[in-house]
Amino acid sequence: MIILVHTAFHGGNVASNLGQPEYSYYFVLREFRPMLEQLGIVIDIHNPERDVDVIYRNCLKRGVPCVFLSFLPPNKTPLGLACPTIPVFAWEYPNIPDEDFSGKTRNDWRRVLKQVGAAITHSTFTVEAVKRAVDGAFPIIAAPAPLWDRLAAGNRPASPPGARSSRLRVDGMVIDSRLIDLSNYSKANELACAPEPLPLPRERCEGASELELDGIVYTSVFNPGDGRKNWVDMISAFCVAFARTADATLLLKLSHHDIREVVPKMLECMHKGDNFACRVVIVHGYLRQEDYECMVDATTYAVNTSHGEGQCLPLMEYMSSGKPAISPRHTAMLDYIDESCAFVVDSFLEPGTWPHDMRQAFRTLREHVRVDSLIHAYRSSYYVAKQEPDTYRAMAAAARESLRAYCSHAVVGPRLAGFLQAVIASDLQQAGSLSPL
Repeated sequence: MIILVHTAFHGGNVASNLGQPEYSYYFVLREFRPMLEQLGIVIDIHNPERDVDVIYRNCLKRGVPCVFLSFLPPNKTPLGLACPTIPVFAWEYPNIPDEDFSGKTRNDWRRVLKQVGAAITHSTFTVEAVKRAVDGAFPIIAAPAPLWDRLAAGNRPASPPGARSSRLRVDGMVIDSRLIDLSNYSKANELACAPEPLPLPRERCEGASELELDGIVYTSVFNPGDGRKNWVDMISAFCVAFARTADATLLLKLSHHDIREVVPKMLECMHKGDNFACRVVIVHGYLRQEDYECMVDATTYAVNTSHGEGQCLPLMEYMSSGKPAISPRHTAMLDYIDESCAFVVDSFLEPGTWPHDMRQAFRTLREHVRVDSLIHAYRSSYYVAKQEPDTYRAMAAAARESLRAYCSHAVVGPRLAGFLQAVIASDLQQAGSLSPL
């Protein structure tokens, strides 16, 4: 089998484009690649319109199955190709776009999906949303990024939380709430500086440095330019929950190409905490794999406060490594978050907008966490980490097991292989009824 794959970014340019639309699809494809290579020969395609059908027609002549996987949302998936095309996409809303807007008919995803004839997404939540909009019999599966095996290979039994300190090497920027004057980031100063953002703090570290982490560490990895991540509630609830707790640290690993505007807003959010004893650390930079693994190892809990997730790779990575979560249970996280492996945060539905809809019209719903529930989850998790090590170890084991059942090769591989074979069989049957090329 020949498997053609395409996404918007590649290894040579993803580091300089963190936070750009569709940048995360590169990381999704990276996780899928080892599994795809077990199923066939994988060929990277940079220009689908030029190259896909050339390879496909050559495969057809030789009787070799061929399929094209577009790791992009439906509205950006190449159309009109002879090769069977399957968009592989994430989605976190209860309904898919079903209108033409911005003058583009392909913004109605129903048209795109009916034209390509099959799709792969990452959660049962999204599968159900597509089937409601297109057809209950539409060929689509939930195949999350199969990352569990990679993370589980390095797993070791959970050590007592906060029992040791760790040193994280960072080649980027580090801002530590304990080392800066947050009074510079008052709302009054922000308004006085407008329309320009407040400057980054002089006390920040840039370039190669070491960050020492100890105590109970809560880590979240996200793109701060993505409003769906809801970092305001994450930070403000943490500062309230641990206003008098000196050994609680919130580590924010940011993934964005330009943070000059958003970081001052984060600091302004911290300033409202009014001399909190806890620590908040912002890290911005593309960490090497061994440094990222060190960050995971230093973490006690992974944190998510988003309005919705298509799958959430960072949360999946941390839980696969045996880190329990502070997280709501909605959208894709319905598949792997429960009380055995996470301190579940209550949420409620509110009006929402599709992120690529320039009108920002209210056409969907999103989830919003209840801040009181988030504060309670922070405090309960801290108590468990400090006072109930056996409970913590049980939750760590449950996190590993939940993600094994969700995104291991043993679970995702057969599902994906059977789906691709069915799509290819249907294509070959249609091709057999056509005139010879």
